[in-house]
Amino acid sequence: MKIAVVGLGYVGLPLCVALARKFKVVGFDIDGSRVAEIVSGHDRTGEISGPNLKSCSAVFSNEQVALDGADVFVVTVPTPVDAANQPDLRAIKEASATVGAHIAKGAIVVFESTVYPGVTEDICGPILAASSGLVCGTDFFLGYSPERINPGDREHTVERITKVIAGQTASVTERLAEIYGVVTTGGVFRARDIRTAEAAKVI
Repeated sequence: MKIAVVGLGYVGLPLCVALARKFKVVGFDIDGSRVAEIVSGHDRTGEISGPNLKSCSAVFSNEQVALDGADVFVVTVPTPVDAANQPDLRAIKEASATVGAHIAKGAIVVFESTVYPGVTEDICGPILAASSGLVCGTDFFLGYSPERINPGDREHTVERITKVIAGQTASVTERLAEIYGVVTTGGVFRARDIRTAEAAKVI
């Protein structure tokens, strides 16, 4: 299984490193300077040490071709609010279009970005479908797993927290449970559906 982590910030990079201990992983970020510093063994967020970066088996790239052939895509791009306190979804929309251009039939696209209930299925799903020419829920599938780590927290790391997960179908949920279950000792919690998992982060 090849997993692509899209967005290498304080959420994506630790997840990428954790997944790479068990799977074939590519870490993708549109910021070439960010990728270059990670490859050199430096993480400006301070989440991953130099030695851990150097020993990580993941391939880091800002070239979209690196996404080809991935079975699972995990999107961890930022979703800030604007000056009017409205959610700025530009990054997650752009990431969805990028991922859509590289998914194949059977792929699973999981979002970890903080969003309000409905974004994954009502906004990201259609963008993925338009970009790929595939049918959401038939040719490819959606998932959501809210990121729940605190920057700088060395106790509640991605390897220790309970991961909330939800897939578009029961089989997708179980596949996500298998993936996340091997990277965290905190176990996984299967939410009823994607909207519930999205709401869990808000709560």
